[in-house]
Amino acid sequence: MASINFLLVLSLSLVLLSAAMAERQTRLQLSEEQQCRFQSLSAAQPSQRIESEGGITELWDERQDQFQCAGVVAMRNTLRPNGLSLPNYHPAPRLVFIEQGQGFISITFPGCAETYHAHRTQRTRESTEEWERKQRGSVRDLHQKVHRIRRGDIIALPAGAAHWAYNDGNEELIAVSINDVNHQSNQLDQKFRAFYLAGGVPRRSSGGGGQQEQARETFQNIFRAFDTKLLAEAYNVPEEIIKRMQTEEEERGLSVIAREHMSFIRPDEEQEQGQEQEQWGGRQSAADHNGLEETFCTMKILSSVENRREADIYSRQAGKVNVVDSHKLPILRFMDLSAEKGNLYPNALLSIHWAQHGHSIVYVTRGDAQVQIVNHVGQNMMNDRVKQGDMFVVPQYYTSTATAGNNGFEWVSFKTTGWPMRSPMAGYTSVIRAMPLQVLTNAYQMSPRQAEGLKMNRGGQSYLLAPGGKQY
Repeated sequence: MASINFLLVLSLSLVLLSAAMAERQTRLQLSEEQQCRFQSLSAAQPSQRIESEGGITELWDERQDQFQCAGVVAMRNTLRPNGLSLPNYHPAPRLVFIEQGQGFISITFPGCAETYHAHRTQRTRESTEEWERKQRGSVRDLHQKVHRIRRGDIIALPAGAAHWAYNDGNEELIAVSINDVNHQSNQLDQKFRAFYLAGGVPRRSSGGGGQQEQARETFQNIFRAFDTKLLAEAYNVPEEIIKRMQTEEEERGLSVIAREHMSFIRPDEEQEQGQEQEQWGGRQSAADHNGLEETFCTMKILSSVENRREADIYSRQAGKVNVVDSHKLPILRFMDLSAEKGNLYPNALLSIHWAQHGHSIVYVTRGDAQVQIVNHVGQNMMNDRVKQGDMFVVPQYYTSTATAGNNGFEWVSFKTTGWPMRSPMAGYTSVIRAMPLQVLTNAYQMSPRQAEGLKMNRGGQSYLLAPGGKQY
């Protein structure tokens, strides 16, 4: 009897050990996929395009080594005038840059109350809405806050929060974004996916059968698979309404054209901006945060990087850089992401530098530049000219620099950290300038005068360097 018990215990132990080894092997495989092992880096354009009634969704190839290294999935959404991006949510936090246009966006935070109320009568021939009108006489609209968005805004979309966007302008609304699939909130896997509450991938979307199948695996209407009667009972509405919610709308896609111009309940824009500046303008550091300045339901979700007066780095000869981090946008503390918008004047330079925290995903918004990236063994990973619409990754600790072309160079850089920090290698705040002369003379076998020139010849310039070594 004792021997039988021993064999049972031994068998169970072997099973548990095998399961643990299999799990460990799986984790090792996942980590190896994301190790930054590549021979070169290059600028990339979107590889997948999904056409919808209301606009276009483009995705960069998430299987590229540089995006695997950074643990992000990049996408660009174009919304036509009067277009509505259908409600959806995703398991990874997303950081968005508005490249062009204006519109509205709303994020529905779970458990938060509808703090915006309206009361109006609807007149329509649609049978479901006719039923609602007969039942209630009028429609009372309650919803969470709607935000005005404009060109140059950085928008934070937390994981799991449903959101939609609407273009009320006369030009296309273009938004470039990255999804941090490596974030701790995403406990599924490293494949990007979005859960849509309406719409679906249209059959006419561009690309081959493989791309269409991949798109269908990424973007789907989650209501389709539920039992119609169950949903009708859950919402206490007729089944006809549920069937509309479940319709994939393949010919309409992920965004639609609104039947009429849409308007929303929201406070006066100037008053709203003034309140936000008053609320957040006095914040000096993260140490001041005590958890009482804001509630989760009323968090500020966007910040502009277009205001020159609020530039974090400015040079009259070289350009400017605006940074949005967890200091300016506290919600980024929870998302551990940040962004910067840079503008280099013609032929100006970015100081050679490395990022101490996180990877940088760079998207070119205007102009061109010669970009060089070097790894830890002194290998030239990238030495290419990049242009508008290109995207590339600068891995953490890799040294990089850029020289603007004759038309200047503008970019937005998404960073996989809420606390970005860089170490310049040339200029006023560089590591070279901080070293004693004797260290430089012995390290580089040069005279003290040469070492002094190496340290001081850029004067007060830092990070943004004027062409030709000009001083301020």
